[in-house]
Amino acid sequence: DDDIFSSAFCENSEKLINVHLFALAAKYYSLSSLGVCTPLEDVLEALKGDSGGATGIKPDEFMNYKKSHEVQVMSELVDSIAKYCGIKQVIDIGSGKGYLSSFLSMQYNLKVYGIDSSSSNTNGAHERNKKLRKHWRAYQSRGRKTLKSQSLEKTNDRPVESGINCKTIDEELLSNASSLQNQDQVIIQGSVPSYGSTKMATPETNTETEAGLVAGTQSHETKLSEEVLAVLNILPADAVEDFASSHCNCRELCEEEKAQRKMTSLKTKARKSSESNLYFPLTSCITAETELNDIITDLEDCMLVGLHTCGDLAANTLRIFTAKPEIKAVCSVGCCYHLLSEQFESQEECHNQVWGFPMCQYLKDKGWCCGRNARMSACLALERVAVGQMLPTESLFYRAVLQVIIEEIYGVTKSDRHVGKTFSKSSSFIDYVRRSLKKLELDDSKLPDSCIMDYYEKYKHRMNELEAFNMLKVVLAPCIEVLILLDRLCYLKEQENIAWSGLVKLFDPVKSPRCYAVIALKNQSC
Repeated sequence: DDDIFSSAFCENSEKLINVHLFALAAKYYSLSSLGVCTPLEDVLEALKGDSGGATGIKPDEFMNYKKSHEVQVMSELVDSIAKYCGIKQVIDIGSGKGYLSSFLSMQYNLKVYGIDSSSSNTNGAHERNKKLRKHWRAYQSRGRKTLKSQSLEKTNDRPVESGINCKTIDEELLSNASSLQNQDQVIIQGSVPSYGSTKMATPETNTETEAGLVAGTQSHETKLSEEVLAVLNILPADAVEDFASSHCNCRELCEEEKAQRKMTSLKTKARKSSESNLYFPLTSCITAETELNDIITDLEDCMLVGLHTCGDLAANTLRIFTAKPEIKAVCSVGCCYHLLSEQFESQEECHNQVWGFPMCQYLKDKGWCCGRNARMSACLALERVAVGQMLPTESLFYRAVLQVIIEEIYGVTKSDRHVGKTFSKSSSFIDYVRRSLKKLELDDSKLPDSCIMDYYEKYKHRMNELEAFNMLKVVLAPCIEVLILLDRLCYLKEQENIAWSGLVKLFDPVKSPRCYAVIALKNQSC
């Protein structure tokens, strides 16, 4: 308990005296130990009753390993939520290069608006998306055999439904969570709310989807089973059409088949103006006060998503979700905690400022403040260090000695400029210091090489000390992340229009350290 863990520090000096106990305390207060997360498998099962609905087409070939993992896992969840809520429009906040947006559009046929504040990102995403669509047929074709084998396996081996035992969040810790107790709005205890007369957009019930399927697969030469065709239905109509036409010899078709194909082609072309590009990259800076109607003219019932939304953008995504009735669900994975604005970090009062932390009323009443150093620590990756991906000790040492030089030689204690990734471009410590001084616009001519090396020699024996200090920060990182994530979850619990909300571990933390998603669904009446 707290009394035991407090003995890790000296009562008089408050110095750390028991590292082992400190590490145990940090582990105890991590998300994995607190038991407040809902397993991803349980969420998927509650949403669609079948967690194995993934297709055989994977994004590995057009994304790096990390991004492919993130996009594949998150897109399946987003599609499940969208189907469950009966919506087809998705707004990707902080969409960046459009990896998630384009995959949701092409793989799941969702209409996606990707909004990013950087015009270079959105322009790049647009060009990349155009190229990707041209190659999508090849990816789909390569996955065709896998899809067929999966469908045959499903026929022979139907999974047996099992009950879900979702962990509910401690009511005392997360105040104002009465929405979780309303069993009329919840499928099962601790799981996802029911949306009544299901607006599920399944291949069997969605007439528009069936029409798109017929338009793309008229040729009998494809000889695919009905189940495989249903899976292929996730692709846009034009992609399926290209696939079918590439395997047909039109000269061998009878007149009736030719006429039928011609009619299908005309119908497909008529729909291309609205369906040929289901992903729309937009440039806009999103704040808590942003009116989405001003950005998206055809805004309808939709859901918000964000894959590694930076700093305050993650908090603002949740605020927009709670404020706008059109937004029925949200799935947000935040990052860059060090860039969060804190209400109680500065002594200056800014009454009109919307802060990134804290969000919930409980921490606001406590006047809670993390501070930049703590938030920087929250960005560290304990799981990666645990498997041998050690911290860059030498570059951290270079940076620490540089700061001493800047303070003692130039009298600078604060600067708006950044050194950036100078270490990777430097051939030695001297080269590193001179490159850094130029970036900081400081005159390096007054600093001879011998003086620079004197500083290096003076502190090099403390490199192990610096490494130990940073390892303690890594151990503490999950505890600080817990505070930030629970603050966001508590904020959602305080809202009256939320039917269900939870924290879900989406990604492998070794592949993607910022792996937790904040997910929420609104009441059906909202």
